[in-house]
Amino acid sequence: MLSAMTVPLTIGELSKMTYLSVKALRHYHEVGLLEPAEIDPSSGYRRYTADQVVIGQAIRRFRDLDMPLEQVRAVIQAPDLASRNEAILAHLEAMQDQLERTHQTVASLHALLSSSRPPRPVTYRTLAATPVVAVRAVVAFDEAGAWLEEGFAGLHDALDAEGRAPAGPDGALYDDAFFTEGVGEVVAYVPVADRPSLELPATRVAAMVHDGPFEDLDQTYGALGTVVAELGLGVDGPIREIYLADDRAEVCWPITRGGAR
Repeated sequence: MLSAMTVPLTIGELSKMTYLSVKALRHYHEVGLLEPAEIDPSSGYRRYTADQVVIGQAIRRFRDLDMPLEQVRAVIQAPDLASRNEAILAHLEAMQDQLERTHQTVASLHALLSSSRPPRPVTYRTLAATPVVAVRAVVAFDEAGAWLEEGFAGLHDALDAEGRAPAGPDGALYDDAFFTEGVGEVVAYVPVADRPSLELPATRVAAMVHDGPFEDLDQTYGALGTVVAELGLGVDGPIREIYLADDRAEVCWPITRGGAR
């Protein structure tokens, strides 16, 4: 029950004080986020207290930041200041990551739509059989970046522990299903001089170097794939990416053995 010293607020009054609609306040009650201090048993009218105004105002701001209701609940119901701040900071960091991805996508679209790039050179060569240490797995397209980062870290840690050094740049193989089905086999590898776990077979490829963010790697795939398709050189087989440096990679598209000499 409300104490005699507490000023009761109707749901309409709370709505005006928080800029939250009555519909939103009813929803927050139903999900246990902002429950009335009292509900009249005969009329069903909700009554709130003045100290719930600040809570409602905070909820609106968190929702303006697209904070999920579960995270809002974690903040509102936090047992102490440190727990509350931790929940808020976690959401702000997620928002910052999303903002950076948005900026990258906007910049990529500007570059894609407003500039005419000169044709990039395509080279044709046979990649020699290559001894490597490797890990492989069936990976979803959207999870490949994180999987590769973990895979390469593990491979390099193992080589370091054995006192061995890579014999070339890191690379990865992607089967057709990875692109066409959104999930497929990916092989992350590091070339080595001895004691390989796998030998990559010699392969004839058309290759193009990508310079720039890996988020724009599809543009290199598009340019290279167009050339391969126009010349009718493409064959089944995994596409290879060779990571030359940060923001620099070579895409190698398998082609016919005698193609484009």
